[in-house]
Amino acid sequence: MKKYKIQKTPFIVPTTDGKLIEEHFGLASIVSELSIAHMIAPPNWSEPFQTPKFDEYTYIIKGKKQFNIEGDIVILNAGQSIKIEKGTRIKYSNPFEVECEYLAICLPAFSMDLVNRED
Repeated sequence: MKKYKIQKTPFIVPTTDGKLIEEHFGLASIVSELSIAHMIAPPNWSEPFQTPKFDEYTYIIKGKKQFNIEGDIVILNAGQSIKIEKGTRIKYSNPFEVECEYLAICLPAFSMDLVNRED
């Protein structure tokens, strides 16, 4: 039995906001204990506030991304990363004129039941 798994076909999460989400590992694919996703947020994109029940790590590959973390505005540029602890109220956005490419890792794995998005 092999002790590794190569992901060749990540799950493309359907979206309606122009954001690309390729889940390489997570509930929709191979494992459930964590999720790893490659994402591209288009210019002027944003999500509603949320208070997830998972830790989320973000690494910016290209562009920049804005985080509203309980009222603190944090902007990360390419090459920077951040950990947002579970139970933190946060809003992710890309209010800039260029797309933002990044990796997101959630522990435990991302699920709609755990993200707690506001209306």
